[in-house]
Amino acid sequence: MADNAKLKLTLRNAEGDFLKEKVDILLRNLTFGGLKKATATVTKTVTVSGLSGPPHALYRMEIDPPSYLALSRFVNLAAEDELTIIFPVEPKKVRQVIFPKFNDLDAGARVLLDKSGNVFSFEGKTGQGLYDALDDLRRAGMLNILKKSGATPVGAGKNVLDFLLDGELRELRQDRFFAVVPKRLREEVKNAVAADLFTKESGALHHLPGQFEGFEEAGSFKTRDRYGNLQLTFFMKGDECVADIDIDDASGLEHVFQVLRNMLPGNSTHPYAIRDILLVHQKLNPGYRFKM
Repeated sequence: MADNAKLKLTLRNAEGDFLKEKVDILLRNLTFGGLKKATATVTKTVTVSGLSGPPHALYRMEIDPPSYLALSRFVNLAAEDELTIIFPVEPKKVRQVIFPKFNDLDAGARVLLDKSGNVFSFEGKTGQGLYDALDDLRRAGMLNILKKSGATPVGAGKNVLDFLLDGELRELRQDRFFAVVPKRLREEVKNAVAADLFTKESGALHHLPGQFEGFEEAGSFKTRDRYGNLQLTFFMKGDECVADIDIDDASGLEHVFQVLRNMLPGNSTHPYAIRDILLVHQKLNPGYRFKM
């Protein structure tokens, strides 16, 4: 049996750049169990040779780069001999996050930060002062949500971010934020369910922080994206309305990138993983980059 088949691999990160580091590639033949190992520094397309072609051309491939999450997939050399594979970042391996300067943010983000002088733990800071005071994870999570909010229509020719500009941020966490919003946003999102833009969800797992007293849960809604859904959970006290807003990864890392299951715990809701899902699956760029 001749082992003369080849597999060309183009290995990139979510921004479309070559990984630029040494990777280990394992290909196990699913017919007779033979294992092919290769190591390459990825600055261009990599060719793995010495593989079996038809009728023994089915392989399980695993690739484990140092700075990115390991991926696994099946490869049938009878049908494909060239693959482009996108790798999500390993959050723990990020050495530096390069954020846009405040003046380079989208106009909506700047306006909202300018209006938000009562953010928990950052009271009295607004605009650039608030933006610069945030740690990397809070800032990344906020930029993810604002980018997705600006791309999520709700009605009346507006998107979610348009309505947020009539309120203010009140607490920022790495995976969500809490904001005072106009109650009309809740009504528009409820109406958007009929337009098939949102689905109604349970809000049982969403709770307001202690700074909000007397508010009662008033509906939770999620965009219909397959991965990287924007979820808004509303709370009301009279005419006052507060929203808990986050991006739900669901099984995005596993299915968009085919990340190995043992790499998922602790990574699936990390803001850096959410960024990569938005970039690759929805073509939305929150505006920050990683230095590995």
